[in-house]
Amino acid sequence: MSSKERAHFNNPVIAWVDERLPLFTMMKNEYGTFPTPKNFNYFWNFGAIAMVMLVTMILTGIFLAMNYAANTDIAFDSVERIMRDVNYGWLLRYLHANGASMFFIAVYIHIFRGMYYGSYKRPRELLWILGVTIFLLMMATAFMGYVLPWGQMSFWGATVITNLFSAIPLVGDWIRTLLWGGFSVDNPTLNRFYALHYLMPFVIFAVVFMHIWALHVTGSNNPLGIEPQDKKDTIPFHPYYTTKDGFGILIFLIIYCLFVFFAPNVLGHPDNYIPANAMQTPPHIVPEWYFLPFYAILRAVPDVTIPFTHIVLLSAKLGGVLAMFGAILVWFVLPWLDSSPIRSSVFRPWYRKSMYVLVVSFVLLGIAGNLPADANLKLFGHDTGLPWLWIARMAGLYYFAHFLVLIPFFAKKEPRPMLPPSIHQAVLSKKKIASVVMALFLIAVPFSAHAAEAEHAPKYDWSFNGPFGTFDKASLQRGFWVYKQVCAACHGLKHLSYRNLTDIGLSELEVKAIAAEYTFTDGPNDDGDMFERPGLASDPFKSPYANDKAARASNNGALPPDLSLITKARHDGSNYVHALLTGYEAPPADVKLGPGMHYNKYFPGHQIGMPAPLIADGVAYADGTPATVEQMSKDVTQFLTWAAEPKMEQRKRMGVKVILFLAIFAAITYAVKRKVWSDLEH
Repeated sequence: MSSKERAHFNNPVIAWVDERLPLFTMMKNEYGTFPTPKNFNYFWNFGAIAMVMLVTMILTGIFLAMNYAANTDIAFDSVERIMRDVNYGWLLRYLHANGASMFFIAVYIHIFRGMYYGSYKRPRELLWILGVTIFLLMMATAFMGYVLPWGQMSFWGATVITNLFSAIPLVGDWIRTLLWGGFSVDNPTLNRFYALHYLMPFVIFAVVFMHIWALHVTGSNNPLGIEPQDKKDTIPFHPYYTTKDGFGILIFLIIYCLFVFFAPNVLGHPDNYIPANAMQTPPHIVPEWYFLPFYAILRAVPDVTIPFTHIVLLSAKLGGVLAMFGAILVWFVLPWLDSSPIRSSVFRPWYRKSMYVLVVSFVLLGIAGNLPADANLKLFGHDTGLPWLWIARMAGLYYFAHFLVLIPFFAKKEPRPMLPPSIHQAVLSKKKIASVVMALFLIAVPFSAHAAEAEHAPKYDWSFNGPFGTFDKASLQRGFWVYKQVCAACHGLKHLSYRNLTDIGLSELEVKAIAAEYTFTDGPNDDGDMFERPGLASDPFKSPYANDKAARASNNGALPPDLSLITKARHDGSNYVHALLTGYEAPPADVKLGPGMHYNKYFPGHQIGMPAPLIADGVAYADGTPATVEQMSKDVTQFLTWAAEPKMEQRKRMGVKVILFLAIFAAITYAVKRKVWSDLEH
C-alpha cells in the first residue's frame, strides 16, 4: 500500500504502528469512509448484532471452559458448581446459554432479510454461501454445546440426533461410531463434543471474516435492491451506520438481558436440570427451540412405499434425515433457483406474499417440532382432532415448494415493474416496511413453550415472583425446618452446603450446630485410615443414603430425587411442587390404584408412590406460625426454590441496574444518531 493511500492519524503511536502495519488505515477504509447505501433500515443492524453475540459467546465460553469438567461422572455437578461457587459463574452460564438463543434469533432475522431483499443474487452469491456455511457451523456448535451440561435432554438429544447418521447407507454406522467414540453415547462422546465445541467458534469467526471480506468486495445490498449509481446514493459507514448500529445493538442487548436476569430458563428445557440417566428415557425428547422447525421436518417424513404394497422404497428415518439436511442445503443453491433480475421483494408482489407464507410455515414447523408426535391441534381449549404431524407435513411441503417450485416460477412469470433510477430518488413505503416487521416478528418468537407437557398447577403469588421479587427470610427458615424434619429422611440436597444457610438468615453458630448433628467419613489420616468426624459448615448437605442402590432398596426400587434443583427440573417448578404437596386426596370411584400407590391430582398419571409427606402440625414452628399443610407446603417450596438458585436475588438486583444503564445509554445513542443523521437530505 502506497503512502498516498494511507490515512493520516494525529496520534503518534497509531501513526507509527500504521506506517509499519496499516491496520488502522484498513479499518478506516473498511468501516469509516466505506461508501454504504443511504437507505438501510434496521434489518441491516442484525449483521452487527450477530457479530456482537459471536464475541459474547466466545468470551463467556472461554471462562466457562476454565471451570467445566468434561467427564460424565461430574459434568453435571461441575456446571452446578459454576452456578453456585464460581464468582459470577451464574452470570457467565446464563449469558452463554441465553446468548445461543439470541445469536440464532439475530441470524434468523439476518437470513430472512437476505431472502426478502434478494441479497443472495449476483454478484453476492459467494457472500450468501459463506453466510449459509456460518449457519451450519452454528448449528453444529450449538448441538455439541447443548450436550455438555449432561442433563437428561442433553444425553437423549445427543443419542437421538447422532443415531440419525446410522440411516445413511454404507457409512452411517461408521459415522455414528466415530461421533460416539464407542458403541453408545458416553464419556468419549462428551470429550469429543467438548473439544469440538471449544474449537468451532473460532472456525465460525474465520468464516465470518471471509463473509465480511466478501461483503466489502461486492458492497452491501439495500432495501430497494438497486446498485448505487453515484455519490448521492451512498454515505460513509461512519458515523452514520456506527451510530445506527450502536442504537440497534443496545436495544437488542436490553432484550437479551431481560432473559438473562429475569427469565434465564424460559428458553431451555426443565429436563436438563435432571442428571443424565441412560436407563430412563424422557417422555418427550426435543432439541433447543432454534432446531425445532428442522426437527419437525425430520419427523414429518413417512415411509415411502410402492403403491398398494408394503414394500418400503425409502424409510422414514432416512427420508427424514435427507429432508432435514435438504431444508438447509437448498439455501446454498438459492442464487441459481431465483433468476429474476429484480432483487428486492419491494418490487415483487408475488414473491413478497410467498415470503410471508414461508415465515408462517416455519413458525408452524417450530410449534409442531416442540409437541409430541401424536399431539392434535387445540383451539380455545378444544381438541380439533387435526394431528400436528399433518400440519407439519403441509408446512414442510410448502417450505420446499417455496424454494424449488414457486421461486423459479416467479422468476419467469412475475410482473416486472420499472425500478427507480437511483436510491436517492426512490421512497420506500413505510406501509411495506411495517408489514415486513410484522411478519418478521413471528421468526423472533422462540418456540419454547411446553404446553403439551406442563402440569396445570394452580398459580400462587410467591414473594420471589417478578423482577423485584425477593425471598421471604422467615418462610425460608420455616421451609428449611420442614425439609430437615420431613423431607431429609428420603431426599438429599447435594448441591447445597450448610454454610449457604447463612443466606437465609441463620447465624454462623446455628449453621455450625446444624452441621455438627451429622457424621461424615473423612481421611485418610496420618496412619492411612478413614475416620468419622462431625459435620462442618463447609460440608455439603448429607445424603440420607450411602448410594443410589441403597436408596432404591429402601423405596421399593424407586429412587427419590435430589431436591437441589427440583423447582428448576419441573415445568412451572414452584407452583408444581406446591400443588404436588397439597394435591393428595381420595381417588375418584373409577380410578383403581396400584399396590402401594397414592392418588395425587397434580402428579402425571395421578398415581404416585410417595405417600402424603405433610400432616397438619407435623412440625412445630419456632415463631409460632400454625403448621397447616398449606403453610408447610408454601414454606418448603420457597426453601427449595431458593436451594435451586441461591443467587436469584443478586441476579435480579444486578438485572435492574444493567437494564437501567442500557436504557439510558440507548437513549443517548439514539439522540446522537438523530443528530448525526439530521444533516442528510431526505
